Amino acid sequence: MGQDGGGACGSGLGSGHARSSRPWREWLVTDGRYGIRRFSEDLAEVARAMGGRPALIGASLGGLAGLYAEAEIAPGGFSSITLVDIVPNMDPDGAAKVMEFMNAHVAQGFGNLEEAADVIAAYLPHRPRPADHSGLAKNLQQGDDGRFRWHWDPGVVSGMQSCRSLRDADAFQARLTGLTLPVHLIRGRLSELVSREAAETFVAQLPNGKFTDVAGASHMVAGDRNDAFLSAAVGFLERLDRQTRAYDG
Repeated sequence: MGQDGGGACGSGLGSGHARSSRPWREWLVTDGRYGIRRFSEDLAEVARAMGGRPALIGASLGGLAGLYAEAEIAPGGFSSITLVDIVPNMDPDGAAKVMEFMNAHVAQGFGNLEEAADVIAAYLPHRPRPADHSGLAKNLQQGDDGRFRWHWDPGVVSGMQSCRSLRDADAFQARLTGLTLPVHLIRGRLSELVSREAAETFVAQLPNGKFTDVAGASHMVAGDRNDAFLSAAVGFLERLDRQTRAYDG
């Protein structure tokens, strides 16, 4: 569905942010922390490996890394970028809340999936709680001690904290205004991380920006309103694909 024959590239993750056959610590940068540059280099390498110019869909950190990759690491690497509830000028209090949630049970983990479901329900009270918790297994890893822990390396949170400093990086912001590729921001209307004002300000500075506000969704847009998220994301890419075909024809 992506332009330039590159397909679509989805990213809510980077090094240390999902399942991998490589040990966590092999992914760490030399100072023992993840940083936005490392995540961005990962995405740029994925795009090169796919060939062409894929359309990136980046949730949260993946979206921010995609912007950085396009602006700083490998300009022209993507045909479009869809950001899922993330902007460089994110709300610091909201970001702190997200990271507090990610850090809360890093060491002790959970005795079972039910315990993890309790924590998620408390963090996302607006989301209906499923009767079957087996789906959580994809977000957790069971250790040798039998306890379940989030599948990300705890060092990722430190990397996210370094990403927050981008909201004050004037040079990075200046490069964003020069991005000519289509950029689509999908925000959860209940987002604790991206205010409507921040979303509108961000999109207004882009030469080719689009904004979709999803009702009934928080920062976890795809999880809260998957139907609305897919409709917005796929609809955007399909329109770009039709435009490309019309231009080529």
